[in-house]
Amino acid sequence: MPTSKRHRRPVVAVTGAATGLGRAFLARVASSADFRRVVAIDDHRGDVSEVTWRVLDIRDPLLANRISDVDVMVHLGGDFALDSDPAERRAYNRRAAETVLTACAAARVRRAVLVTSAMVYGAAPDNPVPLPEDSPVAAEPDSGIVGDHLEVEALARRSLRSHQGLEVTVLRPAAVVGPGVDTVITRHFESPRLLTVKGCSQRWQFCHVDDLVSALELAALGVVSGVVAVGGDGWLEVEQVEEISGLRRFELPPGLTFGTAERLHRLGITPVPATDLHYTVYPWVIDCATLRAAGWKPSWSNEAALRQLIDLREGRHAVVGRRVSGKDATLTAATAAGATAALIGTAAIVARARRKRRT
Repeated sequence: MPTSKRHRRPVVAVTGAATGLGRAFLARVASSADFRRVVAIDDHRGDVSEVTWRVLDIRDPLLANRISDVDVMVHLGGDFALDSDPAERRAYNRRAAETVLTACAAARVRRAVLVTSAMVYGAAPDNPVPLPEDSPVAAEPDSGIVGDHLEVEALARRSLRSHQGLEVTVLRPAAVVGPGVDTVITRHFESPRLLTVKGCSQRWQFCHVDDLVSALELAALGVVSGVVAVGGDGWLEVEQVEEISGLRRFELPPGLTFGTAERLHRLGITPVPATDLHYTVYPWVIDCATLRAAGWKPSWSNEAALRQLIDLREGRHAVVGRRVSGKDATLTAATAAGATAALIGTAAIVARARRKRRT
């Protein structure tokens, strides 16, 4: 989508271009007439043609020398895999974002675009639905992926102060869904039941990868800037989610839910801290005011995105974020009437696996 404020089409560079969201965005802009040239950056060459590939580690300080011809940098090269070592993942994401922003300033890149998550607003029982886009960042810093997003946003704010010639735009999507997406939210829908906590009704909002890519294009072109929330229109109530997914909820007291989840995480049994579980039981719906004002509309409704998420989960089973076999998932739900077992049962699954390894 062109803008009258531009005098020429920009050259855009994309980090993490070989896989995942980076590849999806690269494929879109590679065929766009709104960009003069597209530069793909990753540690290996991908399969998108008609772009200029530059193979390097984005943490390399020499990155600045490779982007001297770039007008816009879209940084999608982070590691947000649930099963990555948390300390190594945090170090990688911090160093990658810091290097990219510093290189952009040194190379006189006009605009840098980053993607974090609407999770930085925090999930809480008293959150307004929807949250205004300019709501304060209220998420708890932790060892999980939300903590990584908070670190990246802190670097973005610092860059705005120290590199005043660089425009930094941060996109905060709702729960991302689509092919290849693996998050604490998508794994929640791989569970045998939907966890809820007493005294609070969850509302669900999704952001399909296709819509995130189209929002990224507007950010790369400078149509939207600053902090930009991305998500489907409105939200789904728990009853709608049950009907669409075919999953039934079970309800637990908050203390039992989060206390047990935190103990399991400390034992290394579950991949996410208990604070990440807040996003599956408390609302964090966002109002996408900036994109709406720019004329953007999501192509995927929350209902359609959830239906695809359910289709994509086929053959996968998870309990409290940990992937398990189908047999173990069934046993977990059945042996304790589907409630406490969904949390506690994970420990039994892992203990049994450890016993098998010792024999």
